[in-house]
Amino acid sequence: MNLRQDIHNSDLPVVCQSCEARHRGVCGALEPHQLLALSKHSSRLTLEPGTELVADSEKVDSYSNILSGVVKLTKMLSDGRQQIVGLQFAPDFLGRPFRSESTISAEAATEVHTCTFPKGVIDRMIRESPGLEHGLLQQALKELDDAREWMVTLGRKTAAEKVASFLLLIARNIDPTAVDHRQATFDLPLTRADIADFLGLTIETVSRQLTRLRTDGVIRIENNRHVTVPDLRRLEVRAGS
Repeated sequence: MNLRQDIHNSDLPVVCQSCEARHRGVCGALEPHQLLALSKHSSRLTLEPGTELVADSEKVDSYSNILSGVVKLTKMLSDGRQQIVGLQFAPDFLGRPFRSESTISAEAATEVHTCTFPKGVIDRMIRESPGLEHGLLQQALKELDDAREWMVTLGRKTAAEKVASFLLLIARNIDPTAVDHRQATFDLPLTRADIADFLGLTIETVSRQLTRLRTDGVIRIENNRHVTVPDLRRLEVRAGS
């Protein structure tokens, strides 16, 4: 179910002041009057797990800031096989400016909250605001760096290192205290099958490596999804970082 909340305001929208995308995302490049103008065209959405945000080859008519949750990006082959090609977290910008059609599918892996706005509004602001264009370029370059790093993970790391690298990726992006406290707690955003797809492994191999990490005390798992990493440095070692 989608829930829409009007965020129009004659002053700087209150929701923007505490929004992660406002402070750490691309909206941080906008001036207060630009945020006000953007808010007049924006809708906040709550999307249940499994909801498709963007379809492959679909005409692009809107963009979104991810406020919370995890979005999985997938590419479907002609024979129906699926490959997860990336994950996005708050405060990532979802969408590809300067393209008329999407090249991937985007699906809510968990409950996802977004701030969504029309493509035309953002395209116009990009032309008018060098700061916004720079912010989008920075995110694109970060995604490129992350993709190259993940190519190393998929191409060269062992199964044990791949699973540890995946957990490290989730810990650093979901638990905001992970970097400072050197520990993390989170719920796995993907099923075992999706993790296997993302890592190029079998479900059995993923389960076996998770069990090994738990047996060795590197992680704790409750209810098959809730993960605690007592010491991120140990997980980094197991990931080959």
